Amino acid sequence: MRNMRRELVLILLFVFIDVLGFSLILPLLPFYAETFAATPTTVGLLLGANALTQLIGAPIIGRLSDRYGRRPLLILSIAGTLVGFIMLGLANSLAMLFASRILDGFLGGNVSLAQAYISDVTDSKERARGLGLIGAAFGLGFIIGPALGGTLARNGNYALPALVASAFSFLNLLGVLLWLPESLPPEEQARRAAEPRAAFTARALWEALQLPCVGPLLQSQLVFALAFTTFETIFSLFAQQRLALNAQRTGYVLTYVGVLVVLVQGVGIRFLVRRFNDKQLVFGGAILGLFSLLAWALTPSLAVLLVVLAPLALASGVLRVSISSALTKSVWPEEVGGVLGLSASLGSLARVVSPTVGGFLLSQVGTAAPGILGALLMGWLIYYTRKRVLFVPDLQCPAPR
Repeated sequence: MRNMRRELVLILLFVFIDVLGFSLILPLLPFYAETFAATPTTVGLLLGANALTQLIGAPIIGRLSDRYGRRPLLILSIAGTLVGFIMLGLANSLAMLFASRILDGFLGGNVSLAQAYISDVTDSKERARGLGLIGAAFGLGFIIGPALGGTLARNGNYALPALVASAFSFLNLLGVLLWLPESLPPEEQARRAAEPRAAFTARALWEALQLPCVGPLLQSQLVFALAFTTFETIFSLFAQQRLALNAQRTGYVLTYVGVLVVLVQGVGIRFLVRRFNDKQLVFGGAILGLFSLLAWALTPSLAVLLVVLAPLALASGVLRVSISSALTKSVWPEEVGGVLGLSASLGSLARVVSPTVGGFLLSQVGTAAPGILGALLMGWLIYYTRKRVLFVPDLQCPAPR
């Protein structure tokens, strides 16, 4: 009998270390790029390069993991991240900075691979809880990483955090090589290798999108990602312009948000999944998201903001986990990695689009505009999920699990 608890702990530790390394260098990239005389436009392109390449790479990595197993692709993905961080730490030009982020984007589908792994080792009742724990590990990494990165770079040495991040990636790679077993049994891997459905083709991915359960969920993922990524990317500017918060106080608020995310996805989700199914949680999360984003848009003070962020974190956590969980149950087992990769690529698309749109609205329309846009997107999601997700019979899915 497989030790699922051990595998779950190992994959959660992997996600935590992976996100810790990523979040350690992410806030410092603009300052690092400026040491190579990068303009604000170039900095924006650098930040978007990783998301753009991940948009292409994540579905490919996920689909290959369906065919050849999660462990080999995890090893490839972590190795790509490791080399990318080393390149970042040793960079002597702006071009090398771009190359490091592009390489990590193409091969860095780490979190979606971890989600696919969790789907393999949990049943349908435990899956949302497992995916929620991944979100908690993700949030915990983002609490610790930026603070650690800022401490390491306090003397303007931005290469050091990148090299420390590469050390974390090396530990991850070593852990997977030594301790993490393949989530797919050998006989299942052999069957998938011979199964046309598992082949890596654009047609196979397109067929998955046509399924009654999958297309609406992916569209829901895109709308959710656009709304909440706008909040995430514009929040610091919003806090500065509307509430006059300095960088230090904004950092404290973001740490508070990280703690809320950990509590929601690590603890809160397990209570919700006992009472509601994934589709009901998607619908309920959209309703809560609408009111929370609207309240954020109209926030008059820091005290009110701290109150508003609690339901906002709950809505984000519920939507993130429930959409991913519903997706894994709406496709054939050999398509889980591919569809989670598609979901991740939609998140990457949102990270490209949302900062531009949100920044324009904030500067040209007003500080409330990004939140109002997010609330409108949630309003559309409520209508759409009620019509296309909430009442779609499970019998229309190819493999209810």
